[in-house]
Amino acid sequence: MSASDLIERIGHMLRSQAEVAYDGQRAEAVSALAHGLQCAQLAEWAGAAPSLVAASLLHDIGHFADDEVVTLGDAVDDVHELRALPLLSEGFGAAVLEPIRLHVAAKRYLVATDPGYLATLSPASVHSLALQGGVMSAEECTAFAALPFAQDAVALRRWDDLAKDPSQTTPPLDYYLALLGELAGS
Repeated sequence: MSASDLIERIGHMLRSQAEVAYDGQRAEAVSALAHGLQCAQLAEWAGAAPSLVAASLLHDIGHFADDEVVTLGDAVDDVHELRALPLLSEGFGAAVLEPIRLHVAAKRYLVATDPGYLATLSPASVHSLALQGGVMSAEECTAFAALPFAQDAVALRRWDDLAKDPSQTTPPLDYYLALLGELAGS
């Protein structure tokens, strides 16, 4: 797939989620698209590298891989952090892919290592934490912290937690698709 075809497909996937809200016990105050845009904006405001801004935009795209919202129910982990990696790997390298792949593990790591972190999670994030393996053990924390891109995943995770403000305005999707276009294939 060409870089332009990949960006077009990503744009279609994200636009299809413009008004789709997470539901059930995974419910959040914003749509999937608004959440991704807010997360990317927070990364940009923090001065993150363009690759991490891109990862922040795309981190939840696995929830609607293949243009459809994954509906496995509230009792099943949809492993969304892995579902879109085959598609995204057609245009992006490890600096985009690894923070996406590791952002769920980063939540488990932060719950284990930051005493106040659990209290900051939304009810939906607390629910999914249990499905995703719960709090990491000390050994898992050591292994996670040693991974390349672990700190990028932790930063993405913190922006992910904050990117749920229904009144936040962001740049339009096309602004971030242009960034993706610059990164694709590099």
